Amino acid sequence: MPPARPIAFPLQVLSWLGNQGTRAIVAVLIAAIAVPPLGELTRPYVTHAIFLLLCISFMRVDVAMLRAHLRRPLLVLTATGWTTIAVPLLVGSLARITGVDAALPDLYLALMLQATASPMMASPALAALMGLDATLVLITLVTSTALVPLTAPLFAYVFLGQTLSLSPAALGLKLAAILAGALVAATAIRLAFGIDTIRRHRAPIDGFNILILFVFASAIMAHFLADLVASPFRMLGLAVLAFAVFFLLLGTTMLLFRSVGRERAMALGMMVSLRNMGLMLAATEGAIPGTTWLYFAMSQFPIHLAPQLLRPFAERLRKPLPSGETDHGLISPASE
Repeated sequence: MPPARPIAFPLQVLSWLGNQGTRAIVAVLIAAIAVPPLGELTRPYVTHAIFLLLCISFMRVDVAMLRAHLRRPLLVLTATGWTTIAVPLLVGSLARITGVDAALPDLYLALMLQATASPMMASPALAALMGLDATLVLITLVTSTALVPLTAPLFAYVFLGQTLSLSPAALGLKLAAILAGALVAATAIRLAFGIDTIRRHRAPIDGFNILILFVFASAIMAHFLADLVASPFRMLGLAVLAFAVFFLLLGTTMLLFRSVGRERAMALGMMVSLRNMGLMLAATEGAIPGTTWLYFAMSQFPIHLAPQLLRPFAERLRKPLPSGETDHGLISPASE
């Protein structure tokens, strides 16, 4: 028994960290900002961190849940089309109409990379923490992520042209390689340990996930304090824009999908507004301009803070409707 103790203690620490829920997400951001030197150490490992986050997400996919939602494909297909095709088309068209592409090319690049990215792999977990329909988010996330190696190069060709250092074909190949590699690794882990073992160790896996998020966040936020001191108004403007984009995507999605129920509409809104910019960063190997990098950094604030801020709103949505009213066939995660 003594040899098990060195392993048991780290597992307990990871379990405690994993049980902190949305508080840990906020703490990750604060810690990443508070210790800038760590960012310089972790920056070379951003791609590795994104790959591990993808592996963990694929590893935990519940195949039975996926099949259940595939029996009702219309909502999934509609949500997939909205987040994968309509959102980048709208963002790109709006940027061109307003002249942002010509006036602020680096910011335009950031917005297009954000719009063409798939939803964050952590979206189902965040939806579950907020008591929303995580299974719907999960299946839409899987379908959207599968399409990104095809749609991202297309939109890069149409809207970005030579703005991106990578060719659209190279971007698609890198995205496909990262996603396929993570899927293969996750499948190997599932076969080796079994899905039941993975479920039993949910808390320590969540804790490990948070540590990897810290690696990514610290790399992204490495120069935040220095940039804030040097250009406070610029940073404030990027922060306002990042929150505006987040809530615009959230609100528009909730409005478009309100007919499927308040909870599901919010779950889809959270998924669409939480874009996996880390995946795009990994695919481009960090070869992006300074303003693009800064916008990615400021976008971490709505990503990390919104789940905590919106949780009370999500709890209100889950309250029973007045007698005689229905919520268009809403099914809670527990009932599935």
